[in-house]
Amino acid sequence: MALHAYHKKIEVHGLENVPKDKPVLFLPNHQSALLDVLLIVVACNRKPFFLTRSDVFGKPLLDAIFRYFRMIPIYRLRDGKDKLSKNDMIFDACADVLRDKGALVMFPEANHNLKRRVRPLSKGFTRILFRAKDRYLDLDIHLVPVGLNYKDATNFPDEVAIYYGKSIPLNTHYDSENIIVSTNRVKTLVSDRLKELTTHVASETEYDKVIRFLDEAGEDYLRPREVNTMISNYAEASSEIQHKKPKRKSVAVQTVLVLLNAPVVLLWKGIMKPKVWEPEFTGTLRFATAIIGFLIYYTLLFTILYFYSGFSLALGIVVALFVCNWILVKYLSPF
Repeated sequence: MALHAYHKKIEVHGLENVPKDKPVLFLPNHQSALLDVLLIVVACNRKPFFLTRSDVFGKPLLDAIFRYFRMIPIYRLRDGKDKLSKNDMIFDACADVLRDKGALVMFPEANHNLKRRVRPLSKGFTRILFRAKDRYLDLDIHLVPVGLNYKDATNFPDEVAIYYGKSIPLNTHYDSENIIVSTNRVKTLVSDRLKELTTHVASETEYDKVIRFLDEAGEDYLRPREVNTMISNYAEASSEIQHKKPKRKSVAVQTVLVLLNAPVVLLWKGIMKPKVWEPEFTGTLRFATAIIGFLIYYTLLFTILYFYSGFSLALGIVVALFVCNWILVKYLSPF
């Protein structure tokens, strides 16, 4: 409910590709910190554990959220050599989850970034898979690549489309006698699938030009297949494209939203937004601020109105405010 109230639109495609009675490892691209996790939680038809880089832990509020969503830290070399040994216990625990036909989520890029591209994949996820196969030979593990596609992950209200790709049976690509070949084979296959499920601008040097070209062409980032086709034709299409004027947010709608929700807006812009330590965490921190801020705001508003106007009117005004905000975000606020 909260995610749908926060986003202008959430689309989910390909849920039929998610096995229901087999061990599954979801492998999404990673752009928007904890929001990536939350979107998969509410739209994957499983109850997965999440493997997350350890350096995002350590902040009390986020740690509490991480525990609630069954997130498990994974340690990397940059976290310190002395911490890498902790992964052995975690890998064994993951193998047990898969043995019990459970589900895991791991971001194979091993970092997050707002750029619209699939970055080189780490081999960490293959180590977990192969550890599980070593311990439980008969496991029929399936890999499900997931494409997360935001229109603008730092904007509000944003739109997002989630694409679940066809599952990949690990047994078809795993050779216990040749782990190096198996690792490269699985990484390449997953990377290629992700590049079909989300926008992928391969060129580092041309990246800004390609994104500018796509924006001016009015491409819909919720449709990665069409966007990637446009990218593949960039050289010839860039000289022929008819530039479209970008849609602008209505000043009137923005003004109404700010006036109706001034306490929460001030909390975000005055206190929380300056504390965003990475741009990839903008959406996550704003979403958390909205949940806590609106809970307090609606509660205080109801309490004050209750003492002055009675229960029915107080409840009616709070419900009306919620509905009004929903309409403004969903239908009246042009992206």
